[in-house]
Amino acid sequence: MAVVRLKNLTKVFPGGTTAVDDLSLTIADGEFLVLVGPSGCGKSTVLRMIAGLEDVSGGNVLIDGDTVTDWPPKMRDIAMVFQNYALYPHMTVQQNMGFALKLRHVDKAEAQQKVNDTAALLGLSALLERKPVALSGGQRQRVAMGRAMVRQPRVFLLDEPLSNLDAKLRVSMRAELARLHQRYRITTVYVTHDQVEAMTLGDRIAVLDRGKLQQIGTPDELYRAPANRFVAGFMGSPSMNFATVGVGGEDDRLTVTLAGRELTVPGALRRRPGLARYRGSTVVMGLRPAAFAASGTTGAAEFEVVPLGVESLGDEKHVLFEAPAAGSSARTAGAEDVPLTVDDTAATPLWTAKVTQHVDLAIGHPVTLAADLREAYFFDPASGLAVPEEEAVASPEPAGAAAG
Repeated sequence: MAVVRLKNLTKVFPGGTTAVDDLSLTIADGEFLVLVGPSGCGKSTVLRMIAGLEDVSGGNVLIDGDTVTDWPPKMRDIAMVFQNYALYPHMTVQQNMGFALKLRHVDKAEAQQKVNDTAALLGLSALLERKPVALSGGQRQRVAMGRAMVRQPRVFLLDEPLSNLDAKLRVSMRAELARLHQRYRITTVYVTHDQVEAMTLGDRIAVLDRGKLQQIGTPDELYRAPANRFVAGFMGSPSMNFATVGVGGEDDRLTVTLAGRELTVPGALRRRPGLARYRGSTVVMGLRPAAFAASGTTGAAEFEVVPLGVESLGDEKHVLFEAPAAGSSARTAGAEDVPLTVDDTAATPLWTAKVTQHVDLAIGHPVTLAADLREAYFFDPASGLAVPEEEAVASPEPAGAAAG
């Protein structure tokens, strides 16, 4: 096990494309850190620089305090699992798993024991004499993991190892990865574009976008207190809904103007005092799909919407509809100019709401949904940074309140 530190890590490819931009973070001994972000954000490049497979343009990689930036991969004591398995097709499972030990001239009996133990752990004991062509995708992935595990490296790197598996197998392999990490506690860096994998696997998650670190924290921290609009939209499935709203209200009451209606946001200034400075201007408001419910919720803002899509998932339904601010008769000033989805190039700015399976829905038939504005997030329209949420401070009791 080891501590991995990335100090001002930068990668610029020939032609001037910056894949990783001044990245600094520390991966603790035995930690499972997930690098997550959209395709092209630089996460796999970071992994390859840690492994020594990619030259570093600037900054340093340190393992247990040693600067390994210029060390060849074989000297770093790192094992890596690739997306495409990278198994030797002419070798059996046993030979694939033991190949690294053979290169290290490990005693044959000891190497065989390590392969057998790892194969038993991964459910591969009955497959040791097969070649990769005779294995399923999930079995090949387990062989690739076993080949890395058998060495018991200081650092374990995984580059989207589950992306080629079907949905059911991905779920079981996620559980297997979590169990293996709990057992061995090898420092692990895991790359994925799937935020569900990131949320379920990572001790901490580092979110990247266009080569820059956006936020690092536990899954709960990233979901409940996103640092900016990008993180808020990326973490969570379905993604957060956004709209630009006017801000008003007086004293302790804060209102937002959405779809031509002035709505009170309960307790907004108590939770986010910084919202006061946006009065008289606009702010980007975000609502997660789970903040919606069928009409009749006490204290919630109700909207009549026309479903453009209904996704039935058994225990819940997802309703896709045009953003309330985008109605032709009820636009807020400037709202039509602000992208309402995470992907600013998306052609159709739709919102998504989660409702229970019992709600009767049909495409094209109006339905009333209630939005709990207490669950709203707010972001600066220029910088995209979150208006921070602060814990409420209890007011002291007035003098004499306890008398009598």
